[in-house]
This record gives sequence, structure tokens and C-alpha cells, in this order.
Amino acid sequence: MSKLTDVPKRILIGRALRSDRLAETLLPKRIALPVFASDPLSSVAYAPGEVLLVLSIAGVTAYHFSPWIALAVVVLMFTVVASYRQNVHAYPSGGGDYEVATTNLGPKAGLTVASALLVDYVLTVAVSIASGIENLGSAIPFVVEHKVLCAVAVVVLLTLMNLRGVRESGTLFAIPTYVFVTGVFIMIAWGAFRGLALGDTMRAPTAAFHIRAEHQGLAGFALVFLLLRAFSSGCAALTGVEAISNGVPAFRKPKSKNAATTLAMMGLLAVTMFCGIIVLAMATKVRMAENPATDLIHNGVAVGSGYVQDPVISQVAEAVFGKGSFLFIVLAAATALVLFLAANTAYNGFPVLGSILAQDRYLPRQLHTRGDRLAFSNGIVLLAGTATLLIVLYGADSTRLIQLYIVGVFVSFTLSQTGMVRHWNRHLATEKDQAKRRRMVRSRAINAFGAFFTGLVLVVVLVTKFTHGAWVALLGMCIFYATMTAIRRHYDRVADEIAAPEDRSDDTVRPSRVHSVVLISKIHRPTLRALAYAKLMRSDTLEALSVNVDPAETKALKNEWERRGIDVPLKILDSPYREITRPVIEYVKSLRRESPRDAVSVIIPEYVVGHWYEHLLHNQSALRLKGRLLFTPGIMVTSVPYQLQSSEAARLRARKRQEWNAPGSVRRGPAEQRSKESSAPKG
Repeated sequence: MSKLTDVPKRILIGRALRSDRLAETLLPKRIALPVFASDPLSSVAYAPGEVLLVLSIAGVTAYHFSPWIALAVVVLMFTVVASYRQNVHAYPSGGGDYEVATTNLGPKAGLTVASALLVDYVLTVAVSIASGIENLGSAIPFVVEHKVLCAVAVVVLLTLMNLRGVRESGTLFAIPTYVFVTGVFIMIAWGAFRGLALGDTMRAPTAAFHIRAEHQGLAGFALVFLLLRAFSSGCAALTGVEAISNGVPAFRKPKSKNAATTLAMMGLLAVTMFCGIIVLAMATKVRMAENPATDLIHNGVAVGSGYVQDPVISQVAEAVFGKGSFLFIVLAAATALVLFLAANTAYNGFPVLGSILAQDRYLPRQLHTRGDRLAFSNGIVLLAGTATLLIVLYGADSTRLIQLYIVGVFVSFTLSQTGMVRHWNRHLATEKDQAKRRRMVRSRAINAFGAFFTGLVLVVVLVTKFTHGAWVALLGMCIFYATMTAIRRHYDRVADEIAAPEDRSDDTVRPSRVHSVVLISKIHRPTLRALAYAKLMRSDTLEALSVNVDPAETKALKNEWERRGIDVPLKILDSPYREITRPVIEYVKSLRRESPRDAVSVIIPEYVVGHWYEHLLHNQSALRLKGRLLFTPGIMVTSVPYQLQSSEAARLRARKRQEWNAPGSVRRGPAEQRSKESSAPKG
């Protein structure tokens, strides 16, 4: 069974890496940018469309507000980037928002931030993949017809790629991300050249459409609410910014400087692309509607349910490059691919945060350990499972999923920046150097403005999106918070129970005597080995114990026992209901009741088999007994293994796997030998 699972595992995720090779998996800035910033960079593919979709409620006339909304998003992006640059310098250990909030605002605030981030990472995977499926579906009908199946397949593929390790997945993801960024900049530059220098009239495929406004002539509070809702939708462009502060340990040295530089590059690229697409969408007269089948009007007639509404970036690319042109096809393919890869931001943020939370005993300890490829494999699998569940529940519909989005990220933004303000206040109270104080005051001002601005946006998001699905994200945060609190309470309770006392206790008192019981069913080699081992233990009392399930077999056992002259008393327990486990449990409990200071050692002979199907045929009674005896105080359970011939075959298979080398590895030689050979003088 081990071989059946090990070979596919090696094919899918590669050979296991030694712990001392962790430094080789660290990322340079050129790889870290697509790994950690693919989410905010790719969000320009759908964030402008979300702005126009909301504004379309008031008709085409409301579109002239989109540049001002884009400007507000830009100011917010620069504020958040500047704030997080302070974070990565002050807290380079990788805890990010969670560490900042826990250290400066307390464990409850830190747990709130962790809950928000975990929810947001799951949604990042679900939204990015669903959006990518919809973009790809406009060109491939099969994808639209099987949205959920295709989305789940992409989740599985991304999971396998990330299980191969951060560096390998980052190298794979870098090319499409850079192709996408380059394609968008070429589109913006060529569109500006055609419009400004050549005077061409560029028209989107929906330029001739009209929009049936759900609410015409909005003014006053209703208009303000609509603009705030459009702004909150546009804030989807900021998701993933926090992943860099959580992933600082994955950067090469100097870690903080490289992370801060990557943050600045990401912010500059994202806002330029976002603004460029908004401007081109206005220039090419893109039309979007929340319900295109009924609200988009062409030649006086609704387009109907058969109409497929293409994303804003696709319509702008068609207007600038021309439908079917080489650059149009390249950008369309890169957009779909980079939306899938945007989920990689979460695949790098969620496992690292999960590892830190596991170290702090808020999540199961299994999430703290690295897998074969030095990635946090358990965290990657957990993220994939929860994202898949969300995709299935929401039918891979990005419009429905995106309403749950960005609530969690702005909760973490706000608490993190508030925590940074307290961080600087604490250091300013003791710092005497004037130059350092000036830098701290400047950093505190940046974080204070960031806390105020993101807090304001959080209120806007909650007010405008609560009834549209944001309540689901809040519910998810509450579930994570309650679950992590319960896990921490359990670990704390266990730690208190098993803590070694300073004074003498019952655990340190030597038992008065040891009463050993060897469980037997018949006389064979495993039984004789178990009896020999029990004699070696030199117990105060030693007896063999069997359960009378079949009278004929029990009689044969007694006769054989006497014939062989085995010098160990044999005790037979009656079992009128043909049970084995209960009579044994009751008997050893009675021994404890009679002599509470005695230790009872139960010795169980077991077969060791070599094939998975043989496990189904042997040792089931032993497993049940051990499982029950574990809950009985004062009972020690010892297994005495007896290796069958098939186990030898399994041992040989395991040895061959250990000695197996990848093709070419023998020719290359061991790493140490290669390094010596390369350093040897030539000549």
C-alpha cells in the first residue's frame, strides 16, 4: 500500500527535500512578485467591471463617476501599501497582521485578524478561480456548461503545483503573470496612442447598447449610497496586499527590504493598470449591467438570456486590438490564466498563517509542520478543501462570491494599522535618539492615516454589502474564531493536565507490583514469543488470559497447554455472549480494584503483515482491545510483534525505495561530492 501511494506522490509533487535545503526555496523579488502579488495584479481584470456594474443601476449617466471612484481606490491602495511597508520592517517574522494585532492589541484582536484573513484567503481562491472560469468560458463553451467541475479541477491542479514547493510553483506562475502585466500595459499604451495621437475612434462591442436603469434620477443620500457601494466593489483591487507581510520569511535576505520593495512594485503596477482600464472603458463606451439579459438594450430590444456579458478587460482589448487579433488572443489567454494563478497568493498566505496559528496552539499542530517539499502541505490541502466546498455551494458564480469578498481583508487592514500606531507609541516612549524618533513619528502618521482610512472603508463595505452576502463572510469569521478558541482551550487544558509537577505525585511513585497478563487465543509462535517476552520482564505476577467463545477450541487450548507443560497459569474467562473485548476489560479493571497500587501490564501478540489487504484479515481484536484499554487508568499495553513472511517482502520493498535514485542522480553524484569536484583545481 505504501508503494502504491508513494510512487504517484513522487510523480505529482517530486522527491522529498532535506530540511537543510530550506534556504534554496527562498524567493528573489522577480519570483516573489508573481507569487505574492498575483491576486492584486489580477484583480484589475474584474474590479473595474464591478464598479461599472454597480453604477449601471442608475444608468449610463452614472458612469461619469467612475474616474473619481478609481481615484479613491488609488489613494486607498497607496495608503495601504505605505502602511504595510512599515509592517514588514517592524515585524519581519511572517506573522503579518496577526502578529501585529496580537502583540499590540491583545490575543482577541489577533484572533479576530486571523479569522478574517483565513476567510479572505479561502474566498480569494474561490473568487479568482470562478472569475477565471467565466473568462475562459466566453471562448470555450464546455467550460461554461461545466463551471463547477472545471473550477474544482483547477483547484486540484493548483494544489498539486503548490505541494511541489513555493519556489517551483512561483517559477511556473511568473511567466503568465508577467505576460498579463505586459499585455495590459501594451493595451493601455496602444489605446492612448490611437486615441490621442492618431485620433482613432475605438468602440467596445457594447458601445451601441443602452442600459435600462433600475433607479433613474438618483440624488442625495441614494446617490451617495450608490457611489459608496461602487467604491466598495472597486476595493476588490486591494485584496492580497496583506499576503506579502505574511510571507516575509519566504523572501531572500535582506527579507524586510525585499518584501517592502515588492510591495511598492505591486502597488504601482496595480493602480496603473486599474486606472488605465477604467479610462479606456470610458473612452470605448463599455456597457455593463448586473442583469444583462433584461437591462442591456440593443436596437430597442433586451439582449435576452442567450447573451454572454464579457468582462470589461475583454471588451477594452477588443476595441483597442481588434477582435481575433494576435494581441487580443494573447491578452485574453493571459487574463484567464492569471486569474487562476491569483489564487496562488492565498496558497502562499494561508499555509504560512496556519503554521503560525498552529505554533500558537490555535489550530491543529499538523499545520505547523512542513511537507516533503518544504511547503506547509497540510495547510495547502485544508485551503483547497474549504475553497472547493465554497465553489460547489455557490455554483462557481463569481458575481455571488464576490459579494462575500473584501470584508475580511479590511478587518485585518484596520486592526493591523491600529496595532502599528500602538507599536510606535510604545517605542517612542523609550527612544531618545532624535533621528530615530523622527522616523518613528513619520511611520506612526502613515499607519494612523491608514487605520482611519481603512476603518472608514470597512464601515462602507459592511453597510453597502451586508445584505448582498457580506454577512456570510462575517459568519465564517465567527466560526473560525470560535473554532480556534476551542482548540486553544483544549491544548491549554491538556498542557495543564500533563505538566510535570514540582512535588512528588502518583505519577512518580513506583508501583508496588506489576501484574502481567498475556492475551492468547491459541498456542502458536506469536503466543510463545509473547510469553517469553513477559517472562523476561520479571513481573511479580504473570498469567495467560483467554476468552471462552468456542467451548471446543477452549478445551483444545487447555489440553495443549497442559501437554506442553507451559509454566504460566492459564485463566479462562467465560463469555456467554461471545464477546472478547468486554470480559478482558472487566477482568483487568477488577485487578486494579483489588490492588490500586499495582500496575497491570497487558501484553498482546500481533501479526506484522506486508500487504494492505492482510491488515483487514488480522489484528482486529487486538486493535479493539488496545483502543478500549487506552481509556483504562493504570493499565499498560504492550504489543509483541511477530513478522510473517509477507512482512519481509514489504521490508525489501521499503529498502528498495530508500535506495532508489532519480534518473541521472547517480551520474551527477551526491551534492557534497559535486561541490568538492567543482571546487577542485583544474589542470
